[in-house]
Amino acid sequence: MVSRNILFATILSITLAVVVTACKKEDNPPAPQPAPSDTSVVKMTPYELPYPAYFPKAYIADDNKLYEERIQLGRMLYYDPILSNDGRACASCHLQEKGFTVPGLYANTMPVLPHVNLAWYTNYMWDGSKKGTVEDLMLFEVSEFFGTDLNKMNASAKYRELFKKYYGADNITYKELSYALAQFIRTLVSKDTRYEQFLQGKINFTKDEYEGYRIFTTEKGDCFHCHVNPILTDNLFHNIGLDTLYSRDIDKGLFNVTGIQADMGKFRTANLRNVALRDRYMHDGRFTSLEEVVEFYNSGVRRVSTLDPVMTKPGKENGLRLSDVERKQLVAFLKTFTDSTFITNPALGRPE
Repeated sequence: MVSRNILFATILSITLAVVVTACKKEDNPPAPQPAPSDTSVVKMTPYELPYPAYFPKAYIADDNKLYEERIQLGRMLYYDPILSNDGRACASCHLQEKGFTVPGLYANTMPVLPHVNLAWYTNYMWDGSKKGTVEDLMLFEVSEFFGTDLNKMNASAKYRELFKKYYGADNITYKELSYALAQFIRTLVSKDTRYEQFLQGKINFTKDEYEGYRIFTTEKGDCFHCHVNPILTDNLFHNIGLDTLYSRDIDKGLFNVTGIQADMGKFRTANLRNVALRDRYMHDGRFTSLEEVVEFYNSGVRRVSTLDPVMTKPGKENGLRLSDVERKQLVAFLKTFTDSTFITNPALGRPE
């Protein structure tokens, strides 16, 4: 009987403790947790941008931290022709299966630059006419390139609701549009090429691929100085000797932005990820195959006053002087930059 009384008393004390604790919690509820940002009106899911440890740190704007809900909003916009006034969407010129670019030339002038790994860029466009963050680039897209009709955006009940929920915006402006698009653009990360699989020891290169890799990453080819691993661009500007005369504005490059004579003919280094999926190369699309590009570096470089010093190293006064076999091997290696995961990832495709 004594044992039962002790047991009953113990149970009663525990029960009372729980009740008292519960009452205290009800009397003193915890302070509400802050929203994910100063403007959002709902709790959102933080998103960690997935990229390998050997990548540089990606820049994420302090006032536009990544959230899954905002990314999906940006994805909707990317594929929606509502942004334009002529039926185009971002995805009209940036096809996932082509590495987020499009075959041919835009407006018969220049190739469309791919949307890939832009989270690591500070310079945009062939001539560097746009600089800053991804938000800055997307602000240009909606306010100038598309000239998005904000009245049309605000007439959409769907988008009004989503921007209110995720950005706290009663009225959609170019800023909110650019911020949402930047969220999705930052997720367009290519990181699983055959080249990277080789470096990680997951696959072996063919003999031609390996020899091309050796040419690319040594002084023999000198490609690695500008197409810097792992992003495969230094995001800087170089005159590689395409022209001797600059009668066309399109050929003047960075000079059109700065007005500095030393910048004549300089263009931003192209990103080589998924380069084999393209059919136009250089700022004006003058080459239509990787073989033509390699042959240019091999024997077609023009000696001009603003030519980049890397093009004039001793022994390269007349180009790379690669043999037929070596040129073939370099092309084989360039094709290892294709990222089949990136171009088929359903999370990056058109929303259903």
